[in-house]
Amino acid sequence: MKSYQYLIDYFENSPPIIQVVWVVCCVFLVSIVSLVLYLKFLRSKLRKDEKIVAKFQKEYESDLISYLYAGNEEEAISAEQQIIIDKLKICAADEFKRRIVVSTLLRLRNEISGEMAEAIQKLYFQSGLITYAFKKFKSNKWYVVAKGIRELTQLQVKEAHDKVMIFVNHPKKEIRKEVQLYLVTLFHFEGLKFLDLLETPLSEWDQIQLLEVLQRFDEQEIPDINPWLKSTNDSVVAFTLKLAKIYNQFEAKDTLLELLAHPQKKIRVEAIQVLCHLQVFEAKDVLKNKFGELSLEEQIAFFKLLENIFETGDEPFLLAHVNHENFEIKVSALKVLKILNFEKFKSLKENSAMPEYVKIVEFIEHN
Repeated sequence: MKSYQYLIDYFENSPPIIQVVWVVCCVFLVSIVSLVLYLKFLRSKLRKDEKIVAKFQKEYESDLISYLYAGNEEEAISAEQQIIIDKLKICAADEFKRRIVVSTLLRLRNEISGEMAEAIQKLYFQSGLITYAFKKFKSNKWYVVAKGIRELTQLQVKEAHDKVMIFVNHPKKEIRKEVQLYLVTLFHFEGLKFLDLLETPLSEWDQIQLLEVLQRFDEQEIPDINPWLKSTNDSVVAFTLKLAKIYNQFEAKDTLLELLAHPQKKIRVEAIQVLCHLQVFEAKDVLKNKFGELSLEEQIAFFKLLENIFETGDEPFLLAHVNHENFEIKVSALKVLKILNFEKFKSLKENSAMPEYVKIVEFIEHN
C-alpha cells in the first residue's frame, strides 16, 4: 500500500507536463494491450471460421458429387438427388452456408464440362439458389447487385438475360461492367446488342475486357456493325471501330468513310486507321482533297494510310510534303516517293543543302 501511496503522491506533486506524459503513457499501454488481445481473439475466430468453412465445403462437395452420379435415365430426378436438393434448399436459407454452397458449385463448374456442367447448373435452379441471386438485384448496395450478376455469369445462367439487361445503363460503372461481361460471355457477339441501348460511356478498360472475352470464341460472324458506327454514343463508335479492325469488317466501309466527317477528332483519326488497315482506296481521295483542313493527328494518320495504298498519281502530292515541318509526315512522304520514283527520291538528297535532311533521305534509302 505504501508503494502505491508513494506513486500517487509522486504523481500529484509532479509538474503538469510530467503528469500529462504519464497519462499518455498509460493510455498507450492500455491501447496496446487491448489491441493485442483483440488481435488474438480475431485470429482465433478466423481460424475457427476457416475450420467451419472447410468442414462445410467438404460436406457440400461430397453432396454435389453424389448428386452428379446419382442420376438415372428413367427419372428426371432420382430419389437420392431429391434428398440432396432438399438439403441444399435448407442450407440456402442460411446466408453463411449459401455462400459456401455457391462457391463449391462454382469451383466444380469450372473443373468439369459437358453434361455434368449442365447438371450443376440445373441443381442451381432446383435448390432455389438462383432466387437469392435475383434478390441481390433489389439491394441498395451496388456491390451486392454486381456480385449477383457475376454469380449468374460464372454459372452461365442465360435465362437471366432480361433481368440483367435492366441494369445496362445503371449509374454505377461497376454494375454496367458486370452486365456487359455477362452478355458477351454468355451470348458472344449476339450479346453486343446491348450497344443499341447503351447511353453511358464505355471506358477503354471495358472495351479491352470485352474484346478479350470475344477473342476466346472461334466463331467470327458478328452482327451488322453499321448502326453502332452511327451511334450518338462516341464510346460505342470507338469500340465498334476496334471491332471493324480486328474482324476486318470491309462491308462497313461506307459508314467508315462517313466517320471521316465525325465531330470528334479522336473518332476521325481512329476511322482513318481502320480504313488504312482495310485498305479502302476511296478514303485516300477523300482525305487528299481536304488535307489542308485536317488536324495534325489526322494528317499523320492519312500519311500512314498512304504508305499502304498509293498510286503513281500521288507523286505530286508527295513531293509537296517531302519537306513538311512534321517529322512523321516528312518520313512517310519520302518512303512512298522512294517506291514510286526512286530517281526523284535520290535527287532530293543531291539538291538539298541541309545535312539533317540528307541524313533522313540516306537512312530511308538504305532501309
